[in-house]
Amino acid sequence: MTKFRTTEVSDPEFESNNLRFITVKTNNLKGRGDICVFVPKVDNAKDLPVVILLHGVYGSAWIWAHKAGAHFTANKMIENGDIKPFILAMPSDGLWGDGSAYLPHNGKNFENWIVDDVRHAVLENIDVASKNSTFFISGLSMGGYGALHLGVKYPHIFKAISGHSSITHIDQMPLFVEEPQDSYPDTDLDEVSVFRTILKNKNNLPKIRFDCGKDDLLIEHNRKLHRELTDQNITHVYQEFEGKHEWDYWREHLKDTLLFFDGLI
Repeated sequence: MTKFRTTEVSDPEFESNNLRFITVKTNNLKGRGDICVFVPKVDNAKDLPVVILLHGVYGSAWIWAHKAGAHFTANKMIENGDIKPFILAMPSDGLWGDGSAYLPHNGKNFENWIVDDVRHAVLENIDVASKNSTFFISGLSMGGYGALHLGVKYPHIFKAISGHSSITHIDQMPLFVEEPQDSYPDTDLDEVSVFRTILKNKNNLPKIRFDCGKDDLLIEHNRKLHRELTDQNITHVYQEFEGKHEWDYWREHLKDTLLFFDGLI
């Protein structure tokens, strides 16, 4: 039985590079949402692990594939034997303003869209995924914020988290968006701070890693989060690399995310 009133899936005859597109109608968005899915071609595959890959501001479901070549990276690593086969589910953020931040606000639940709808859309429409599939979550910038926040909040769903160049608090959104701060949830709420969300759930956390470029405008925020987690003796992996807040960086370091997740299955 389907969770959605309507579902459209791309026809395999016209798909290319192992990319599939799904559109579902959901009450969480008060309308339709899109998901781009990389489905590796593997003989006798079943129960494949799934990485939900969240984009940053301004983007949509297509952007990880067509600005970072995420599907080519994953496919090459699979063919080379560097990682086991993964499905990549790359949803839109719900297309609110410059970026939804993957939180509930303005009458829509962008959090449940990712945690509930995207997961079910994959399980219903991708035959090599099943209820036995392991789910991971990752993202860049605003998507890194979403991955860290949602991954920590729902450890029964996500086995591990990886963030790239992540926003670490909702009060950093104005660095990128034109929507006013008060369009988002109140900055005093625990859930808008990645650190406070982690602290609140510290006794039941998934595996956590995050990285940032040394010349990224968010580097000091990521360093602060690393210090805070270290001070609280919260196990995590933090790495810094050369680079800025740009696609060249994310294209390169998606590999680190996939290797991290691969080591957990």
